[in-house]
Amino acid sequence: MSMKRHELERLAKQYRAGKVTLADFCLQVLQPKSEQLADTTLDVDRARRCGFPEVVYGEGKSPETIARIFEAQKQRGDKSLATRIDAEKGAALKAAIPDGLYNEVARTFRTLSDESSWANVGLVTAGTSDLPVAEEARETLRWMGIEPVFIQDVGVAGPHRFTEQAHKLSECDAVIVVAGMEGALPSVVGGHLACPVIAVPTSVGYGASFQGVAALLGMLNSCASNVTVVNIDAGFKGAYLAGLISLRVQQAKPQTET
Repeated sequence: MSMKRHELERLAKQYRAGKVTLADFCLQVLQPKSEQLADTTLDVDRARRCGFPEVVYGEGKSPETIARIFEAQKQRGDKSLATRIDAEKGAALKAAIPDGLYNEVARTFRTLSDESSWANVGLVTAGTSDLPVAEEARETLRWMGIEPVFIQDVGVAGPHRFTEQAHKLSECDAVIVVAGMEGALPSVVGGHLACPVIAVPTSVGYGASFQGVAALLGMLNSCASNVTVVNIDAGFKGAYLAGLISLRVQQAKPQTET
């Protein structure tokens, strides 16, 4: 697929302003934006546009399809992540990609990535029942090269549990809070921190929780001004947003001389 006119004009202006090198200009103009595989079309330009490569949503895709996507990304030097991978599919992917990492709790499969300290993201869970969604978030962050500050099982039924550990999050660029039931924890966390808090409602709870709808609505109605909300059980989305926020914060910091 060729570059659209407005994209080419934008790139040319960046080159003229000295923000893009001649080599990068030529690479972006000449390289394809997508790659047609056997039964999928891979967006190979995603990392340039959005900061990270395309992520595979695993439900409904065969292990063979996912393995082909991973191989295509590997050939381009991209790191790979697939979400919502059940145990059977995870075993098949592990056989096809021996150096990949399957997390059965998170239901994720990814290529190994060196965790670095370029970002500072917190990850908080209300209870151990929220762990699968939190693990999806943590594996996503690790794929992005981030090892989060992880605080678990600090729900509002015992509010002192969070306040005892809140200091660990004071330097975070963004904090993800994963909670089910009534979804109150993000408001508590937001009331203690001066950074964006990304609330992830989970489908954990009894009948009136409506599979996470109660937590979702509670978080949307949070009185804490720094709380924003993603979809139910969307650990990946919460982590991706937090990672991008932290990346932007780190890029804005002055570079220290070595």
